[in-house]
Amino acid sequence: MPSYSGVWTLPAQMQATAGQNWPQGPGAPTGIIVIAGDTVATVSFTAPTFTGVPSGITGYRVTSSPGGFSATGASSPLTVNGLTNGTSYTFAVQATNSTGYGLAGTSGSATPGVPTGLFAGGSNSASWTVIESVNISTLGNGTDFGDTSARIEYACGLASSTRGLFAGGEWNGTNANTIEYVTIASAGNSSDFGDLTAARDFSGGFSNQTRGVVCGGAPGPTSTTQYVTIATTGNAIDFGVLVVAAQDLAGCSSPTRGVVAGSDFTGSGIQSIQYITIASTGNSTNFGNLTNGRENMSSCSTSTRGIFAGGRVSVESNIIDYITIATTGNATDFGDLTSAAARGAGCSNTTRGIFMRGSPAVNTIDYITIASTGNAADFGDTAVIHGSGAAGLSNTNGGVQI
Repeated sequence: MPSYSGVWTLPAQMQATAGQNWPQGPGAPTGIIVIAGDTVATVSFTAPTFTGVPSGITGYRVTSSPGGFSATGASSPLTVNGLTNGTSYTFAVQATNSTGYGLAGTSGSATPGVPTGLFAGGSNSASWTVIESVNISTLGNGTDFGDTSARIEYACGLASSTRGLFAGGEWNGTNANTIEYVTIASAGNSSDFGDLTAARDFSGGFSNQTRGVVCGGAPGPTSTTQYVTIATTGNAIDFGVLVVAAQDLAGCSSPTRGVVAGSDFTGSGIQSIQYITIASTGNSTNFGNLTNGRENMSSCSTSTRGIFAGGRVSVESNIIDYITIATTGNATDFGDLTSAAARGAGCSNTTRGIFMRGSPAVNTIDYITIASTGNAADFGDTAVIHGSGAAGLSNTNGGVQI
């Protein structure tokens, strides 16, 4: 390889051109995923195949747009600080070698904000239309957020980083096809979003940044799955069918895969876990089994790990299971709730999961650190006793947001 400094001779130029051996920065990083937090964003990526000339990546730089906030480091992920909550950002990622920074790979948009969980409705008459919020990153009690326009009971929650949906309704069929939505960053009453393809309750729900999916439910058990585009109001659309018709389900997700677990109401499928690829309509596939067969669990997830907590067969359980969402297989024991519970609701940020009790009807909230197995601890209390069948969601759903 010819020298890179000084005046190049004609033979050296011809040799460099033939072998493309002139100084070059690396190619663009790929697979960019952003997890936005409270004034921060963590950006993960895959190193480029082309490492430049001379070969050898020495570091990376991530730069936000707007604002030009940046972070540098030797490897993925990198965390960008100083962002403004409520502002949508994209991030350019570049690798560098001894020549300099190369081509940029660009992320999708992400919006920093306070990691907020919402609980809505439930079987207690005092909470049928109540929505309350919690700051997931800070221990404490729930506060009033607003009200739903219809009674929410045995519904499921779906969310992006900005919008939350409550899908389904009362157990006897009234309002059971209703979908309502809220803007998570702004406390207030819910608005009509559209309708499910058929009346459902006791369904399992999950979502990524763009799409929410409602699986199974009663009257049934049913095999129906249906989806909505969270940013666009309108009625649900058929997605596919479950391989095991089920109700009393709990759901969790990564950015790409949704998972549900629960009962077929006969006992034979009560340990069954099923999954779908959220972006591709189609039928579910068997994932594995729970450690102990049960129904009416609470659930939450990060981008890598799904949690199923509590539940019941004949009595309430305190069992917490976990799965690695990207890898099919049976669930593993995580720890225990502070006390046995079922028919509650769960939500999470990128590190912490919280579970509100449904049965027995108390206002206790437990929390866990999702990456670390162990027993749950007390988080605080809900503002009202929701009872069975509340819906839970957060602006970190699927682990791809806050």
